[in-house]
Amino acid sequence: MTTHAPQAAHTVTLPGTLDEAVAALAAMPAAVPVAGGTDLMAAVNSGLLRPAALVGLGRISEIRGWRYLDGHALLGAGLTHARMGRPDFAALIPALAAAARAAGPPQIRNAGTLGGNIVTAAPTGDALPVLAALEATVIIAGPEGARREIPVSHLLAGVDLLNPGELVGFVRVPLLHAPQTFLKATGRTGPGRSTASVALVLDPARRGVRCAVGAVAPMPLRPLEAERWVASLIDWDGDRGHLDPQVTTAFGEYVAAACIPDPPPPQDGGEPIPLPPAAIHLRRTVAALARRALGRALA
Repeated sequence: MTTHAPQAAHTVTLPGTLDEAVAALAAMPAAVPVAGGTDLMAAVNSGLLRPAALVGLGRISEIRGWRYLDGHALLGAGLTHARMGRPDFAALIPALAAAARAAGPPQIRNAGTLGGNIVTAAPTGDALPVLAALEATVIIAGPEGARREIPVSHLLAGVDLLNPGELVGFVRVPLLHAPQTFLKATGRTGPGRSTASVALVLDPARRGVRCAVGAVAPMPLRPLEAERWVASLIDWDGDRGHLDPQVTTAFGEYVAAACIPDPPPPQDGGEPIPLPPAAIHLRRTVAALARRALGRALA
C-alpha cells in the first residue's frame, strides 16, 4: 500500500481465487489490494493515497474461513474481526477472539480483516500482539502458484517484506490448548484505538510464558527476559495458579520497564534524565495490563 498516483482508482478487479488476485497484481503493478478497506479508505479520504487501480479480495472464499492442519489453525487472511469474535472461534484461539471483539465499533469489526491488520501493520492493530505472542506465521502467495512462509514478527519488523505481486493468503497459528488472554487500554470508554495492549499465552508443553505488548512501539514487543523469569517460578506440574501475588506484580513491572525503558544516562556523567510524565503513565498502564493478563491466564 505504497502506490501513489495523481488520480483516483479507475480500475477495479474482483478475482475469485488467490492465484487470480496475484495474477491481477502482476498485470497491474500500480494496483493496490483491498479487503475490508478500513485503513485504506481512510488514507484515500484523507488524500494520503490515490491508487491507480484496486484488486478487491472480497470474493475469494478460500481466505474467508479456517481449517485445522497438523496441530495448527490455518486462518484465511480474509477473516473479519466480527467472524473471529464468535464463540466457536473463541474456543479455538481465545486471545485472538478477544482482540477481534475489541477492534472497534461494529462497522469496523464487520469489514476489517486479519490480513489487513497484518499488512497495514499499524502499531495499534489489536491482532498483532496476539499473533506475536502465539508466534504465528504467514503464508504468502506469489506468482505462478508460489507459496512461502515467514514469521509474522519478521514481516512486522521489516526483516522480510512482501515482494511485488505477493499477497498474505493465510496465517498459521499453533493450537496450544492452554490459557491465553488479551487486554487493552484506550483513551476513552468503549471500543477505541489502543494506548497499550498485552497478549499473554501459556505454553505448558514447553513450560513457557509468551507475552507481547502492542501500541507502545512501531511493532509488538516481546519482553523475553520477563517471560523466562516468570516461567521459572510457575509450578507446571502442579497448581499453576498458586503464584505469589508479588510475583505477578513484579512481572508487570518487569514487562513495562523492558518495553518502556529509562533514558540512557548522559555521556558526560550528569544527572539521569527522568522519564516524561506521559511515559511514566504509559509504563504504569502496561504494568497493570501485564499483571492482570498473567493473573487471568493462571486463574
